[in-house]
Amino acid sequence: MARDGAVYACQSCGATQTRWSGQCPACGAWNSLVEELTTRPPGAMKPASKARTRQLPFEGLDTATPAPPRIVTGVDEWDRVCGGGVVPGSAILVGGDPGVGKSTLLLQVAASAARRGVRAAYISGEEAVEQVRGRAHRMGLADAPVRLAAETRLRAIVDGLKADPFDLVVIDSIQTMWSDAHEAGPGSVTQVRAAAGELVRLAKSRGLAVILVGHVTKEGAIAGPRVVEHMVDAVFAFEGERGYPFRILRGAKNRFGATDEIGVFEMGDAGLAEVKNPSALFLDTSGERAAGAAVFAGIEGSRPVLVEIQALVAPSAYGTPRRAVVGWDSGRLAMVLAVLEARCGLGFGDRDVYLNVAGGLRISEPAADLAAAAALASSAFDVALPQDCVVFGEISLSGEVRPVSRMDGRLKEAAKLGFRRALGPLDADAGGALAPPIAPMGVGRLADAVQRIQDARWTPGGRRP
Repeated sequence: MARDGAVYACQSCGATQTRWSGQCPACGAWNSLVEELTTRPPGAMKPASKARTRQLPFEGLDTATPAPPRIVTGVDEWDRVCGGGVVPGSAILVGGDPGVGKSTLLLQVAASAARRGVRAAYISGEEAVEQVRGRAHRMGLADAPVRLAAETRLRAIVDGLKADPFDLVVIDSIQTMWSDAHEAGPGSVTQVRAAAGELVRLAKSRGLAVILVGHVTKEGAIAGPRVVEHMVDAVFAFEGERGYPFRILRGAKNRFGATDEIGVFEMGDAGLAEVKNPSALFLDTSGERAAGAAVFAGIEGSRPVLVEIQALVAPSAYGTPRRAVVGWDSGRLAMVLAVLEARCGLGFGDRDVYLNVAGGLRISEPAADLAAAAALASSAFDVALPQDCVVFGEISLSGEVRPVSRMDGRLKEAAKLGFRRALGPLDADAGGALAPPIAPMGVGRLADAVQRIQDARWTPGGRRP
C-alpha cells in the first residue's frame, strides 16, 4: 500500500494507482509506476462555505463575440500557423526532435515580437543566459529588447512574471521545471502536469501569452502526460528531416485557428529563414523529369504546395519483395499497389517498390493517391511524365479517380510555377474553375491514367469512353 497522501503514478501515461505493480494497467508499460505524494494543487477549490453562492450565469449562442486580439510577432510563418498571431492569455506547446531548432525558432519569435514593441521574456531551464545570448549574437538578434533568465524553480518563475509585466513569455522547456509542492523529480509526470497547469493559470489570469517547449519521446509524441496537451490552447510540432535544411511547423491543435496549417522555414548559418514559396523549395525544375517521378499538387492548410513524388520499381532479388516508403503512409501505398494489380493489370508481386516524397515533406491527404500511382506506373513502364504536368486525385478500391477539395487552388499554384497540364479527376475543369494556362487531362478510372502513361498520350481533354 502507498503511504498516506501518496499514489503511484505511471511515468509513461500519467495514470495513477493506489498500489504498486510491475506493469501499468493503463498503458502496459513495465516498471513505470513511481510513488508520489499528492498535495492540493495551487488554485484548487476550497471547501464550500455556508455563505450563499452566486448563481451561474448562462448565455445564448447568438451573443455577438468580438474576435480575440492578436500579438503579431513579425515572423509570418509562425503567425500563419497561430491563425494570424498569438492570442494574449493563451498557452502554446511546441514539440520537436532534439536539435531540430525549437529554441532557435522561439528566440527569433520573441526577438521579432520585442522589436515590434511587445514585452517579451525568454526563460531557459536548459541553458545559461550566456549561451542564449551567444546564440542571439550569432543570429543577429542582440539588439532585440528580450529579457533573459535561466531558472528551473516554478515558484521563482511565477513570482518573477507577476512582478514584471510581460506580453509574451517563452519557457524552454516544461520538462525542466520543478515545483516544490511535489516531491517528484523534474521531468516526471507529476512535475510536468503541475508546472504546465500553474503556467496556464498564470497566462489566463494575467493575459500574457505563454509558449512552452516540450520534449518528445523516441516515438515522436510529446513527453509527459497527455493531459498537458489538453490544458494548452495550441499544440505545434516542429519537424525536420536530418540532411535537409528546411523545417516545418505544423499545427496539431489550435483553439484560435486552423489545425492543418504549416509554416516552412529553412535552416541557415544565421538561424531560420522563412520560405514564402514552399513549392519552389520542394521542386527540382532543372532538366527533364526522369521516369518514376510525378509532381503532386497538394494542399497544406490554406496554402497549395507542389512536391515531387518519386517511385522506383525494380526486380526483387529475394523471395519476398520489399516495400519501402518515406514521407507517405505505408498502408496507403499497399492499397494503391493492390488497386494497380487488380484493376490495371500491373503486377508487383516479384518487384521491389520504393516510394519517396522529395525534400522530406510528409504527405497525409488522400489526393496524393493518383500522383503515387502515376509515379509507380511511370517507373514500371520506364516512361517519363511530361515536365509541365501535375497530378492529383483520390483513388477508390474500385479503381475510380475521385475528385478532391480545392482543385482550383491546386491548379492556380501549378500555373503560377509554369505547369501547363494537369492529370486529375474528370471534374477538375468543371464549372470553368480551371486556370486558362492549364490544359485538363481528366480521367475517370485509374486504368485510363495508366494506359495514358504507357502510351505516352498527353493530349488535353481526355474523357472516359
